[in-house]
Amino acid sequence: MNPSGSASTPAPPLRVGLIGYGLAGSVFHAPLVAATDGLVLDTVVTSDPGRQAQARTEFPDVRIAASADELWEAKDGDTLDLVVIASPNRTHVPLATTALTAGIPVVVDKPLAATAAEARGLAALSERTGTFLSVFQNRRWDNDFLTLRRLLAGGELGDIQRFESRFERWRPQLKGGWRESGAPEEIGGLLYDLGSHVVDQALVLFGPAVRVYAETDLRRPGAEADDDTFLAVTHANGVRSHLYVSATTAQLGPRFRVLGSRAGYVKYGLDPQEVALREGLRPGQDAPWGEEPEHLWGQLGSGESPLTGGGTPVRTVPGDYPAYYAAVAAALRGGGPAPVTAYEAAHCLDVLEAARVSSRDGVVVEIPAAPAAS
Repeated sequence: MNPSGSASTPAPPLRVGLIGYGLAGSVFHAPLVAATDGLVLDTVVTSDPGRQAQARTEFPDVRIAASADELWEAKDGDTLDLVVIASPNRTHVPLATTALTAGIPVVVDKPLAATAAEARGLAALSERTGTFLSVFQNRRWDNDFLTLRRLLAGGELGDIQRFESRFERWRPQLKGGWRESGAPEEIGGLLYDLGSHVVDQALVLFGPAVRVYAETDLRRPGAEADDDTFLAVTHANGVRSHLYVSATTAQLGPRFRVLGSRAGYVKYGLDPQEVALREGLRPGQDAPWGEEPEHLWGQLGSGESPLTGGGTPVRTVPGDYPAYYAAVAAALRGGGPAPVTAYEAAHCLDVLEAARVSSRDGVVVEIPAAPAAS
């Protein structure tokens, strides 16, 4: 790894290799890495000529590799400081294993693996090799999630009883591709895609899950993987999370509805950062980043629906996806903790696996206490 430098000589930027330049790589990882002080996008791995051309256009100085093997076969002194895995889900475990074995720090897009056991295996490998490993759970830096964390810390809601979270879309036609594949090795479907986000958020907010009930459905003609899914999660502290992910929702519900003993919080609309990134806007260049207009602020109140005038507007905290890679850079420089750990990802996968069993067998699934991180 590059030296940290001295007070008089700034450290050179950490060189990042990005594997995959589809949606995750081109919209999220590449722009966020490029916007982070202390990181530089060095190499993009993609075999697709169109994506190679896109990467060169968007980042003229980037090197292009057709295969991840070119990263591992780098000559002495040319080893990258961080590898980001944004390729299809089936590649996450083998590529992360190779990077960790080679002693190269790695960020893996969610879901980290197909199973919690595989995720814990990667966590153990990271510990044995002393190599940094983190999972990209960017929705922890959504504007509504940051706002809800502030409300919970301030006690405005009282004791939380129920948390409702929806990540819904209206996409009645299949788009194709591995994310909609029913092949088990592809790890497709919304449960492991959007479900990774809503489950992770619930666990961060309310702690470990002890019980899961789920309903997964294939609604669209020709669908091979779940496209309309509901999870009911009971947390160890008694909070119940009701989580919805769907591509077939003709009328979208609130993103969050949080019910407490003193008040409730209702928030509609998705964080604006993904749309901004898709439109080519960039953190640090296009300000204010992560802000949303006042008419989209959530409502805090009790006894009446916010749609009929109840509640008080709560200013939404600006979303902050750049904070993830800033934390990664700080950890690599100073040896601090990963912003999202593999063990956290493993407990999220415990819930997703339990949901799959619950839906298949029509039962409530108990989750044993997760093994403690060593």
